[in-house]
Amino acid sequence: MFEAVAFYLFAFLTIAMFYITVTTSQALYALTALAAGMIFISAFFFILGADFLGAVQIIVYTGAVMALYAFGMMFFDTTRDVKEKKSNKFVVVTLSTMIAVLVVAVVMVPMVSTNMEAFYPMIEGVGNTQTVGMVLFTKYLIPFEVAAIMLLVAMVSGIVLAGKKMDASLTLMSNNEIDEHEEKNKKVLS
Repeated sequence: MFEAVAFYLFAFLTIAMFYITVTTSQALYALTALAAGMIFISAFFFILGADFLGAVQIIVYTGAVMALYAFGMMFFDTTRDVKEKKSNKFVVVTLSTMIAVLVVAVVMVPMVSTNMEAFYPMIEGVGNTQTVGMVLFTKYLIPFEVAAIMLLVAMVSGIVLAGKKMDASLTLMSNNEIDEHEEKNKKVLS
């Protein structure tokens, strides 16, 4: 009974938050509603007993993705109104309906299938996090390490690219040098 009430409560809250995200014209409200929606999605994982996935949902999506999204919003002028060109509503509604039916079919087909069998059945006395760790570091060890190396290369590349754009350190300059540097940058931008 508790699971059903919690499911419907979090389903309503999740849909409400994503509705606010899509319909609001204020960037701050959209970001807050998006973060809340991501947290409410993690509640489904906790209800199902997948504590590890719930924690990863909160950490990855609500933390990292929202921080990157907020950082990206700094580069756009959010005070002006966005005017979209709507060419044909029939095409948009038709494509949206087709995509929605396809998503529902992809999600429902495995649920109604009768010949589903788990490749890694649950082991008694071993928690969800331990099971994910065993699969991650046995079957998926090489892809996991390749992903780690790719993230390391991306991080180092970002640092190198950011370092090339910084031709002077403002912390090592005197006030006069900072003023001269700002004047030079104003001339370049003009």
